[in-house]
Amino acid sequence: MKLYDNSRAPNPRRVRIFLAEKRASIPTESLDLGAMQHKTDAFTALNPLQRLPTLVLDDGTVLTESVAICRYLEALHPEPPLFGSGALESAKVEMWNRRVEHHLYMPVSYVFRHLHPAMKELEATQVADWGEVNKPRVAQFLSLLDRELKDQPFIAGESFSIADITGLISVDFMKPAKLTVAEDLTHLRRWHAEVSARPSAKA
Repeated sequence: MKLYDNSRAPNPRRVRIFLAEKRASIPTESLDLGAMQHKTDAFTALNPLQRLPTLVLDDGTVLTESVAICRYLEALHPEPPLFGSGALESAKVEMWNRRVEHHLYMPVSYVFRHLHPAMKELEATQVADWGEVNKPRVAQFLSLLDRELKDQPFIAGESFSIADITGLISVDFMKPAKLTVAEDLTHLRRWHAEVSARPSAKA
C-alpha cells in the first residue's frame, strides 16, 4: 500500500490527520506540485484527474478522493470511529462533513486558486471575480458554524469526527488564501484552538 501525498496541500493533510487519529501509518511518496509531478504520465495513469491524495493498494487497486480514502481506512481501523457511531450520529457526521466541505473548504479554495499569485501557473485560468464572490460565502458559513459550536464541543456533536478534520484543514487553508476568522466568532475560535492542539493536527 502506498499513499501519494503532498505536505502543503489541504486534502492530503486530511488523510494524514485521519491516519494519526487512528494511530496508523502508510508508506508515502510526496509529489512536488510546483514541479508538476502530479501531471506526469506515470501518475496520470494512476489518477487521471491528477489530484492528491491517491492511495494504491497492494493488489494495484487505486483509491482517490480524500473522504473515500478515509472511509476505507475507517473500515480497516474502526477505532476510534471518525464517521460516527450508530445511525443518527453517522448521519450527523455525514451532514456536517458535506456542509463544511461544500460551504467552507470549497469557497476558501476558490479564493486561493483564483486570487493567489502562486496559483497562476497551476490554475488554467484565474477568474478574480469568482475569488471575490466566495469571500463573503466563507464569512457567512463561519458565522453559522460558530452558532453551532456554542452548545457542543465538536462540529457534529459530542465526538471528534472527520467533520472536524475537514473543518480544521479548511480554517487553516484560510491563511494562505489571506482570509481571517472574525474576532467575535468565539465559539469557532475555541473549537479551532482545541482541535489544533490535538497531536494529529501536526500530521
